[in-house]
Amino acid sequence: MASKFHLKKASNEQFHFNLHAGNGEIILSSEQYKAKQSALDGIESVRKNAQREGAFEVKAASGGKYHFVLKASNGQVIGTSQLYASEAGAKAGCDSVRSSAPGASVQDDA
Repeated sequence: MASKFHLKKASNEQFHFNLHAGNGEIILSSEQYKAKQSALDGIESVRKNAQREGAFEVKAASGGKYHFVLKASNGQVIGTSQLYASEAGAKAGCDSVRSSAPGASVQDDA
């Protein structure tokens, strides 16, 4: 299975997306957007910024776990990860987004 962005409409009528790796696991989740086009623009921002040096920031979370955020060049967070058991796992998640995002298709369920 190829990687894909899954665009959805939430119960509050806002839009969000998840990036799924080739194995189906969610590797990045977006914030919610008021307009569908804004969510689609967010997907393009992930594709572009995933390749940018310094775009990922790995952070420690509670309980000894780690996660990462993907930031646009203006510093705005455009996606967050799940929790990982180790810092190395979070860094591997960053690598997965880097390799998956540019060619990922969009599944529009919004």
